[in-house]
Amino acid sequence: MSVPSTEPLFAGDPEGDGGGLPGPYPVGRYAARLREQLRSFTRVQLTGEIANLRPPTRARAYFELRDADGALPCAMWRNDWERLGPLADSLADGMEVVIAGGCDYYAGSASASPAFSFAVSELRVAGEGDLLVQIEQRRRSLAADGLLERQLELRRPVLPRTIGIVCGEGAKAGDDLIAALERRSWRGRVIWAFAPVQDRHAASRVAGALRELAATGVVDVIVVARGGGSLTDLLAFSDETLCRTVALLAVPVIASIGHHTDRTLLDEVAAVSCSTPTHAAEVAVPLDCAEAGGVLATAARRLRRHSTNAVVERARALAGLSRARTEHVARHRRRLHRQAEELAAASARRVAGGRASLQRDAGQLARRGEGALRDMRLRRPAELERLAIALSAHEPERTLARGYVLVEDRAGEPLASAKAARARRDVRLRFADGRVAARIAEDDS
Repeated sequence: MSVPSTEPLFAGDPEGDGGGLPGPYPVGRYAARLREQLRSFTRVQLTGEIANLRPPTRARAYFELRDADGALPCAMWRNDWERLGPLADSLADGMEVVIAGGCDYYAGSASASPAFSFAVSELRVAGEGDLLVQIEQRRRSLAADGLLERQLELRRPVLPRTIGIVCGEGAKAGDDLIAALERRSWRGRVIWAFAPVQDRHAASRVAGALRELAATGVVDVIVVARGGGSLTDLLAFSDETLCRTVALLAVPVIASIGHHTDRTLLDEVAAVSCSTPTHAAEVAVPLDCAEAGGVLATAARRLRRHSTNAVVERARALAGLSRARTEHVARHRRRLHRQAEELAAASARRVAGGRASLQRDAGQLARRGEGALRDMRLRRPAELERLAIALSAHEPERTLARGYVLVEDRAGEPLASAKAARARRDVRLRFADGRVAARIAEDDS
C-alpha cells in the first residue's frame, strides 16, 4: 500500500515541509491507518502447506502457510482453534489446508515490535480430506446442540412387537436382517419403508421414511440398513438434516450402514451403531426367543415339582405361628413394660442433672455480673478522669495561653522554621485570644 501523494493522510494535517511528499506524520498514526487499510481488504480463502506450527498459547495459535511462490504468517484465536476439535490435534507441518480470513496488523508501541499476520477464522484439510472435514464440522454442530446423546436416552424394549425397517427396495441388507430375526425365533410384525440409499435424494427420502414410521405409533424400534460402499456412496447418511431428524425421533433408531470399517454421521446419532444386519437383529431383539422359551419351560417344570412341598411347608409354619401368638404377644408386652420403666428412670436422671447444671451456670453468671458492675462503678470513672487530664495537657490552646505564639501563612498552615517564615513574608501570628497579621522585614541574608 502506498500513501497518496496529492492529499494528506489525515484531514487537517500539513501537506509537507518540503520534498513534495505529505507529512511528516507521527509513526503511530501512520501505523494505525496502515492497520485499518489492511483490515479493509476483502476476506479470502487460501490454500497451502502448514509450516512452523507452534503449540497454541493462551490467546492464539501461530503457524505459516507456504507454497512454492510465497508464505504468510498466520494467527488463529484460541477459541476458533479449539472449535476445530480433533482436527486441531491432527494438524502438522507439511499438511495441505484451506484457510479463511483476512489481513491483520499489530501497530506495536514504544516497547513492542509491530507484526503482520493473516487472521484465520476457519481451517480445513484440503484435497480428498474435504469430505471428512465437512462431516466432522457437522458432527461438532450436532454435538454442540446436544443431539448425539438424545437417542441413547431412549428405552429399547427387550421383545419389541413391531420393527420398522428402512432400506433400499430389494436390498440384500433387508433380507439378511429378516433372516437374522427368524434365527432368533422372533414372531413380531415388520413394517417396511423403502427409500433410495445413495442418490442426491436419498437423505431426504430416508428422513421422510423415518418420520412416517415413527408417526404410526406402533413401531417399537427402527432399523436403517444398507450395504457397504465408498465414502461418497455413504455420504447421504452423513447428511445433517437426516441426522437431526433421527436425533429428535421418539423411537430408538438402530444404524446398520456399511461394513465394519465404515462410519457415517448417522452412526454417531443413532441409539446403536451395528456393523452387520445380524448384529442389528440381535440389538433390535435382545432376547433370543427360542432360548428364552426353553428356559421358561424348564423353570415351569421345576416350579410344578416344588410347588406342593412349598405349600405344605408354608402351612406348617403358619400353624406353628398361630399356636404361639399368645406367647408372642405376652413376650412383647413384658419387653415394652421394661423399656417404659427404663425410659422413665433415665428421664428423671436427665432432668435432675440438667437442673443442677443450670443452677451452677446461673451462679457463675451472677458472680460475673457483680464483678463487672463493681468495675464500672469504681475503676472506670477514675480511668476516664485520668485520660481527660492527659488529653487536655496536649491541647494547643493551653500552650498558647502560656504566652507562646504560633506563626502561620495566609492559608492558616503552620510555619515551623524561620526560613519558611522569611520565604512567605506575609504571615499571621496566632495568640490564645486571636490572630494578628504581620510581615517579615528581616532579609533572608
